[in-house]
Amino acid sequence: MLDFTVAICTYNGAARLPLVLDKLKEQIHTENFQWEIIVIDNNSTDNTSQIIFDYQANWPLSCSLNYFFEPKQGLAYARQCAVEKATGKLIGFLDDDNLPDANWVASAYDFGCKHPHAGAYGGRILANFEKNPPKDFKRISLFLALIDRGGNAHIYERSKGVLPPAAGLVVRREVWLKNVPSKLFLVGRVNKSMLASEDLEALVYIQNAGWEIWYNPNMLMYHQIPNWRLERQYLISLVRGIGLARHHIRMLRLQVWQRPLFSIIYLINDIRRLLIHLWKYKGDIKNNLIASCEWEFLFSSLISPFYILWIHKNQQERYS
Repeated sequence: MLDFTVAICTYNGAARLPLVLDKLKEQIHTENFQWEIIVIDNNSTDNTSQIIFDYQANWPLSCSLNYFFEPKQGLAYARQCAVEKATGKLIGFLDDDNLPDANWVASAYDFGCKHPHAGAYGGRILANFEKNPPKDFKRISLFLALIDRGGNAHIYERSKGVLPPAAGLVVRREVWLKNVPSKLFLVGRVNKSMLASEDLEALVYIQNAGWEIWYNPNMLMYHQIPNWRLERQYLISLVRGIGLARHHIRMLRLQVWQRPLFSIIYLINDIRRLLIHLWKYKGDIKNNLIASCEWEFLFSSLISPFYILWIHKNQQERYS
């Protein structure tokens, strides 16, 4: 086993991967541990594979660069493939639009060594915007996996229900293999479906098993945000997918006997928050992009139990 694996999950990332790989070439302070880079091609239709093969032919680092193909579409499948193929005790996930700081790999490995009870941990994710974001964008920046929780490391408390995104996430390989199902209910955004939060589902399983989830501010990276990801249609669809998955994530945190009662409590609270939001913005929701995204998240969270029930019913009918 190696000490650390950088796993890049990509779909049609030929145009984006070179920037990520070039940043990994610039990593510093990695002389005292063994690491590797693996790229999981999640059924791409562009020349992603050729890009990796070209880099392999001229790869200057002592760490290896390996390519794997995962035919099942969905980030959950790609990450599971990465965990199975990785030979590092720690696995750091990067998306194909994540640019790690020069000290990212060393900081990620060092933190894992110093915090043996951390089953997973994420870092700071800042934005590289192609154009200026709309006013008050910070209120919805979390939906685009932008995280800055200050300069001090801390545990994500279970009671607060907050967890880091998978972008820039580091996990212990054995912890994942022992506690995360090989097939999650949430698989990620596939085709026209924007149902997301497959990363949170995996982390809830790790947290439920008693492992700590941490925030490490020394792991800094930059998320490339092109213009189209700030367009109204994309943002609304993105937020809707996260909201619709919310009931499933909530229920995973609870004991089976708690779920009926808390389902009612969550339903009442979601209605309350939706009405407050409606009163606050009244007729201005459609004209205010940030308020529209918040409304969509609240409404999708409200109907999430019924949507998840519908999905379960369809799956049972499909396999019956």
